[in-house]
Parts: sequence; C-alpha cells; structure tokens
Amino acid sequence: MPAQPLIQPVILSGGSGTRLWPLSVPERPKQLLALIHALTMLQLTVARVQDETRFEPPILVCGARHASQVKEQMSAAGVGAGRIIVEPVARNTAPAIALAAAIVDPDAMLLVMPSDHVVDDVDAFHAVVDRALPVAQDGWIVTFGIEPDRPETGYGYIRRAETLANGVYRIDRFVEKPDIAKAAAYLAEGDCSWNGGIFLFRASDYLAALEEYAPDVLNAVVKSLEFARSGENEIHPDAQAFAAAPNISIDYAVLEKIDRAAVAPVDMGWSDVGGWDALYDIIPKDGDGNALSGDVVALDTQGSLIRSTGPVVATIGVSDLIVVATGDAVLVMSRGEGRRMGEITAALEAKAKPRIS
Repeated sequence: MPAQPLIQPVILSGGSGTRLWPLSVPERPKQLLALIHALTMLQLTVARVQDETRFEPPILVCGARHASQVKEQMSAAGVGAGRIIVEPVARNTAPAIALAAAIVDPDAMLLVMPSDHVVDDVDAFHAVVDRALPVAQDGWIVTFGIEPDRPETGYGYIRRAETLANGVYRIDRFVEKPDIAKAAAYLAEGDCSWNGGIFLFRASDYLAALEEYAPDVLNAVVKSLEFARSGENEIHPDAQAFAAAPNISIDYAVLEKIDRAAVAPVDMGWSDVGGWDALYDIIPKDGDGNALSGDVVALDTQGSLIRSTGPVVATIGVSDLIVVATGDAVLVMSRGEGRRMGEITAALEAKAKPRIS
C-alpha cells in the first residue's frame, strides 16, 4: 500500500489581537506573544504540526507588518524551511487561504489553522485530522467543530446533519452568534459545535469553490501571484492586485454556499484566547484563584489575573480583577467585562494614542 501523502499545514497569522490590549498591540499581536507557555502562540501552533510522518513544513500567511517577527519565530521553532506568504494588505481568511492553495500542488491536502488558538490535547487534534482526511479526500471541505461545554454567545455555531463517516457529518447550517437562551438550547440539543476556524480540504477543491462562488477573490489572488516577488522561502504578492480581493471570510465566501461542507466535532482543549477573561480561564492559578505573572505583589487578593511586563504591580484587598501593566499602559477592569475591550481600543484610537495605532 502506498504511503499516505503528507498534509500541508497552512497557518494564518494576520490578526491584531486588540482584545488583549495593552499586552497585545497591532505591532506585536497575541500570536507573537508567550501568553500561556514559554513558546509563543505561533510557535505552539507550529509545534502541533511537527510530525514529519504526517505533515509537510508549514506555510505561514502573515501581514507585512509582522513578517520579520514571524521569520524569527519560525526559525526559533526549528521550521525555517517553511514558506512564508506576506500579505501586502489584510483581506480576511478567504483570500489568505487562496494564496496558499494557489502555490501548492492542486492535489495537496491543506490543513488550515489560526496561529493564535490553544489546543491542549494534541493527540485529539491529530485524531480528528485522521478522521476528517478521507472525507476531505472525497471532495468535501471539512471544518473542525469545537464541542461546546457552556452556552457561549461569543462564537458562531455549526449544526450537523447526517453522518458521512466515523465522526464526520454533513453540515446542516451555520448559525450566527446567538443570545444566551439560544446558546443554552444548542448546548442541550447536542448537535451543534462551535465554529473554530480550522479546516481540511484539497487545494483544487477550494479553488474550484472560489471560482464558482467568489470569483473576485480567486481572480485577485491569481493576479497578485502572477506579479509576486519571491525570495528565499518567501512570496510577496503584488499589492495592487491583492488589494482588489474582497475582504471576506472563508465561511461567507465558500462554506455557507457549497453542498459538500462537512464538520468533524472534536474535544481537544481548545480556546481562541479571545480576551483577558478567556486567558484567566485557561492558565494555572494559585490557591487564592489568582493568575500572577511578572513583578506582582498580591495581598488579600482573590480571583484575579494580574500581569506586568513593566512596573511592579501591588494589590491589597481586591477580588475578581484583571490588571495588566506594560511599559506604557495599564488596564484595570472587573473580570467578566472583557467583552467591552473594543470600547477601550476605540476610545484610545479616537484620542490618537500612538500605542494603539
């Protein structure tokens, strides 16, 4: 029996991560930070696909603003041979993925992952890839659905239909972020997963779907690569051509329109680390329920995340706070208010603070 062709990982590293301000800023967003481990989020993502019996060296798609940092971190992670595609402008996931799909063999199986997610159970991650692969090889675009453990209102949901293979289902429909009552109902029904933004498919199947449902994306990407500049393991698509691509996600461009869309539910200790509250939930805490990092003194303090990369931070007689200090900014908020971080970043932008622009 011939050996199974290796899967081509594609890691998307284009986010700005402002919900983790002031530590994460556009110049150095969360995927380039060591938030939960000595390795950065990007390096942890790369590490998940280091099995040479399963995976090719990864392709990274990143913005021009972060290209030098990405190269440094790829090299430090021991994957300097991986290719980097440098987006001249941000255009969401559908064009970013198309760049990678267009430069590989048409029959290559692409495993597309964000660079800023946590996966605690790597064995479960590899197992769901194995389950999904035969379905993807049969021409389906498979997304990995995260098994919900609470009625979460911050994620979109995927409702599954009939079984296609062991643990892989046809997608019935996508559901936008629900209110709390609907989220609780989805959890009780048991046939919905969170939309985690991880995909497996054949490169040619994705490009064919773009040709049918989002030709403007495909045309812009093809033209940008036709006039691209290439260096050692680097591709720089033409800026003017790529900027003509619509700013659209793979979900809206393709997945919600095609007939052959599938979901593989998985429980793999996943988090998108979408803000300080989410980070508090997943990192170790002391006996008082505190997650402390950096130069911090916490007296009579409970249930708080306190982190400093700058000045010493001292607290007395407080509870359930998020306190984050850097060299030029301090954030103090009650735990549970992370959903309002957009208000803070918008206010800072309005004041034209250089630290947020």
